[in-house]
Amino acid sequence: MELPLVVGVDGSDSSLQAVDWAVDEAARLGLSLRLVYASLWERYEGTRPSFSAGRPAEEVMAEHIAASCAERAGLRNPEVKVSSEVLPSDAVSALLHAAHESSALVTGSRGRGEIAGSLLGSVSLTVAARAVCPVIVVRGGERNRQGSVGRVVVGVGDSTDGSAAVRFAFREAEARGCALTAVRAWRRPAHEHADHPLTAGDTAGSDEEPASALLTDALRDAVRNHPQVDVHRQVVEGPAHKVLLDASVEADLVVVGALRRHGRFGLQLGRAAHVLLHHSQCPVAVVPQRA
Repeated sequence: MELPLVVGVDGSDSSLQAVDWAVDEAARLGLSLRLVYASLWERYEGTRPSFSAGRPAEEVMAEHIAASCAERAGLRNPEVKVSSEVLPSDAVSALLHAAHESSALVTGSRGRGEIAGSLLGSVSLTVAARAVCPVIVVRGGERNRQGSVGRVVVGVGDSTDGSAAVRFAFREAEARGCALTAVRAWRRPAHEHADHPLTAGDTAGSDEEPASALLTDALRDAVRNHPQVDVHRQVVEGPAHKVLLDASVEADLVVVGALRRHGRFGLQLGRAAHVLLHHSQCPVAVVPQRA
């Protein structure tokens, strides 16, 4: 049995968008949906005597939010199996723990307690940077969130050995029945810029060729395993984060990898993933891969 899709909920508009997206995703992949609300009410409300009939206000609110989100999911697609629970923990710890028994985690871009106008909530950023399973942060315009564009974009980095991000992207494109655009960014060496023009015998495309070859190698196994997916290859000059940000405008989902180095602490995100999580025009999937 495949692991469920887990959604972090808190009642914010952003988390409700995440619930809607996750319901559609669960239906596409044939997965169950688990809604998680993390609440610290047991810690800061204090212990009540057993004879007290009252219940902590935070407990009541948490159960109401979880139940409301479950009802919303059921109304969106009654065929998706939905469960919900309230966990006495902080949101980051609860979701990182749930990641060990999840096919993927889904979060909104900004939580109920975040400062208005912030680009990305701290919970979403931390979870995307530390989880052991793929994390999808639902953001962008309604057209992109609803999957109306018909395109999944995957950024192909330097590591081509069993790229988890590439496999994830192909599975997504296949489930959606849409095209897949694989993007490899490359940079021209500084000595070939305007202040150091090419000399006779140099070729402007020479720096592009290794990037094109790497892209072909990175896609080879996935193309063979998913022959029905319509694949488009793009080798684009420029910083990877800018190239992928531009591609996100016309995408339903952009997928990037994130190396997880054993023994390293802190946020393990590359620059491209970090920029996309803050500014992408469509949902972003961060797929971890061991270094």
